[in-house]
Amino acid sequence: MSRIVVTNSVTLDGVMQAPGRANEDRRDGFDLGGWAQPYADSVMGSVMAAGIGDAGALLFGRKTYADFASIWPAMTVENPYTEVINNIPKYVTSKTLPGPLSWNNSILLSGEATTTVAELREQPGKDIVILGSGELVRALMRWGLIDQYTLLIHPLVLGTGRRLFPDGGPSASLDLVDSRTTSTGVIIATYRPAAPVAPAPPVPLPGLA
Repeated sequence: MSRIVVTNSVTLDGVMQAPGRANEDRRDGFDLGGWAQPYADSVMGSVMAAGIGDAGALLFGRKTYADFASIWPAMTVENPYTEVINNIPKYVTSKTLPGPLSWNNSILLSGEATTTVAELREQPGKDIVILGSGELVRALMRWGLIDQYTLLIHPLVLGTGRRLFPDGGPSASLDLVDSRTTSTGVIIATYRPAAPVAPAPPVPLPGLA
């Protein structure tokens, strides 16, 4: 069985919208795009390179895929991720995106995301890494299909923007399995879903029994 691994940059208040470029995602009038760029360093680069380099495939929602497909095919080989991202299999969940997809090694999963990703996850292979794709992440969370979260938590509060875990989203209990801190103060935290914990019986407090 393959693992579904989420790798995303977030702020301290949970915003994941447009970390890379000013014009990456201006939905809801968001004008703070590119907020993650000043925090990049060699530690972050090595962690990201290792995660993507060890992946067997990438998995995207429609919007994130469209953004990546508009940028990466034209990237120069000087970028350390270019060759891997352009050549690795890329699965895209969408019921509206027309095929065939033009970006190299892109495969359209045209059914219900929870069903198609569950079938993909059952196949043997390396990790399948989700980049961005917040709506897809939350849908898969709800059905217990996320096996690991690698969150790059930036020391930054934006006060606005689309969050990875918004109000009203699915809940989850997680175990911290690894953490690293970069030279710029970013905490790279890796979490895996915790086993369900039965609620403890109430304990009377002294003087209140």
